[in-house]
Amino acid sequence: MQRRLLDYLIIAFKGLAMGAADVVPGVSGGTIAFISGIYEELIESIDKVNLGVFRVWKKDGFKSAWKSINGSFLLALFSGIAISILSLAKLIKWLLHNEPILLWSFFFGLVLASILYIAKQIKGWSIKVIIAIVVTSILSYYITLAEPFASPESPYYLLFCGFIAIIAMILPGVSGAFILLILGAYQTAIDTINNLREGLMTGNMDMFKDALLKFVLLGVGAVIGLKVFSKALNWMFKHQKNLTLAILTGFMIGSLNKIWPWKEILKTRINSEGEEVTLLDKSILPVAYDGDNQLLIALVFMIIGFTTILILERLGSEKTKA
Repeated sequence: MQRRLLDYLIIAFKGLAMGAADVVPGVSGGTIAFISGIYEELIESIDKVNLGVFRVWKKDGFKSAWKSINGSFLLALFSGIAISILSLAKLIKWLLHNEPILLWSFFFGLVLASILYIAKQIKGWSIKVIIAIVVTSILSYYITLAEPFASPESPYYLLFCGFIAIIAMILPGVSGAFILLILGAYQTAIDTINNLREGLMTGNMDMFKDALLKFVLLGVGAVIGLKVFSKALNWMFKHQKNLTLAILTGFMIGSLNKIWPWKEILKTRINSEGEEVTLLDKSILPVAYDGDNQLLIALVFMIIGFTTILILERLGSEKTKA
């Protein structure tokens, strides 16, 4: 596929959107990739990254090896993802603490529109497809009710968290950040990104080294998970696409409970910075919310989130036609 510089800038922009989604529990970067028309290319490209690349490099040169894995596409996309995560981690942390209702309202609208979009891609409806949606919706819903447990500092545990989280991040409808939240490693991941940047900018080498070690452990686990799961997912999309889409739709429906903007806090915990944060909560109606429910502006943000998906869908459709 011949692409111009503008095409790669658009891919990088989609990477920025994926990175932004991956930072927030309840939203999947895979969903952004899917609705923007690059999901299957992403999975296929990742699947092509293997030891055979070195044989191609040795035989035909670096340029042929780079082309064989769709390297320019992957570089543009993952550059956007990395820039987004590094730059937005601090902002997202602030929004989660200061404007949670508006932030979750935006992503609720985004995920709601994503459900409609992905379900629309199912070409052959059957009893099996309907059962898959119902079962995965129920399963996903009960996952959102799970109580997160404390995050161990074990290197092996961080590797495991990276492995599991990246699987969810590339799977539309399943949030890697939410999986980290369930595993008790979400705060660790956000702090690692913020401390990595802050340590580098302020010259605090102790902070930088500690954050870098955790970042590498999460990253190594992520790379392993990405490679292992991409092959299975690539096969599923090629041979059981309708069933796969049904499963993804179900997971997204169930996940709506987790990103419902209005919550009642049931349990709290003290994080690594000595702050009291939510450990367990439940969804409630806006009228039952203790405090300003910001209902009108929350609805506006839901509409903005919903509209964002429509815009990305249109961009993806135009790209497909081109």
